[in-house]
Amino acid sequence: MFEGLTARLNEVFKRLTGKGRLSEEDVAQACREIRLALLEADVHFKVVKDLVDGIRRRAVGQEVLQSLTPGQQVVKIVHEEMIRLLGSGEAALAFSPPGPTVFMLVGLQGGGKTTTAGKFAGYLKSKGHQPLLAATDVRRPAAIEQLKVVGSQVEVPVFDLGTGQDPVDVARGALARAKQDGLDLVILDTGGRLHVDEPLMDELRRMKAALQPAEILLVVDAMTGQDAVNAASQFDQALDLTGFILTKLDGDARGGAALSIRAVTGKPIKFAGIGERLDAIEVFHPERMASRILGMGDVLTLIEKAEATFSEEQAAALERKLRRAEFDLNDFMEQLQHLKRMGPLDQVLEMIPGMARLRGRLPMEVDPAALVKTQAIIQSMTPQERADPDLIDGRRRRRIAQGSGTSRQDVNALLAQFKQMKQMFRRATEMEKAGKKFRIELPIR
Repeated sequence: MFEGLTARLNEVFKRLTGKGRLSEEDVAQACREIRLALLEADVHFKVVKDLVDGIRRRAVGQEVLQSLTPGQQVVKIVHEEMIRLLGSGEAALAFSPPGPTVFMLVGLQGGGKTTTAGKFAGYLKSKGHQPLLAATDVRRPAAIEQLKVVGSQVEVPVFDLGTGQDPVDVARGALARAKQDGLDLVILDTGGRLHVDEPLMDELRRMKAALQPAEILLVVDAMTGQDAVNAASQFDQALDLTGFILTKLDGDARGGAALSIRAVTGKPIKFAGIGERLDAIEVFHPERMASRILGMGDVLTLIEKAEATFSEEQAAALERKLRRAEFDLNDFMEQLQHLKRMGPLDQVLEMIPGMARLRGRLPMEVDPAALVKTQAIIQSMTPQERADPDLIDGRRRRRIAQGSGTSRQDVNALLAQFKQMKQMFRRATEMEKAGKKFRIELPIR
């Protein structure tokens, strides 16, 4: 996510923080480099000008230039200006008190609208709502079938009347079905086109007038850059959008849409799609996103993901085992499974502060399949071998390698890493008992 932009900005910050004092020329040079980085990331030129002007205006003040840590002060200013750009605070969804609440998802064809409708429904269901998906994209038979597939995967019912119907009639029918079945949400997966055209806008205006949706959310492909911003402006003029859902933020997006769309339209980004899995959607937090873009990590989201996959009782049990040096390969595999449920490893790593600077230097980041290989090796062991890895001699290592489809070198490497990790945990526990601080150093290659 924003890999190129993050790398460029971190280079600027590294030069600034390496200086004891900053001159106005240092600030001007940094602003020029920030401007270039943002333009290369496909951020709208007016947005870039506004952001850089704000940074320069604040950074040339006496508070920064005469500070004992002027470089850090500039980084703080850039962070705050980035938050201002993205919108301060989480934008909550609006709900209709009587119910059912209608959410209308709109967007161009190919932007991931139908898949996002399924993800959105699954997310709302996990929060205690009872949604109904409505297939109002009646011109494309594949759209209806696709919605049925994603609906079944997230276990949310789908209402459709087939192709050739008036989309507004389908939407009305979905609302009636929701009332009949006691469901509190209706999510409309509307029709799309390759480009914005008047017939599409007329259809969406009629649907809006008939159902009075509480939210009209434009689903935007973050990888389309300036095209996404132009489409957002056109949809907003026609429908008065309430917000956006950005998709494909996990791809090779340069980030321009995410940074421009709110500043250009004045409407908030409410959700972000961060992967292909149907649970890969999260609330958009401007502060957290700004921290990720600047390579500062996102500890709060990391904690939320961990809490969603790891109960308090499990954490307490793990802590007891670590303190007693009873952590074995069964526990190790359980932690790997929790880690996999948190999402792709590179996304988890980038939430750790400072980890963006190590991109490309961490072995596990380079090879995400290492988790799968490790799990296969452990699953090829007997329960006794997992509990006591010291039992694994040369003959057993050959058997484990054959059973897991790996090599003896892979098995040896895993056992060596596990032994090293246990020693590290034991050392940490001993030093904690002695009242000393323990520092973990990452094995960087």
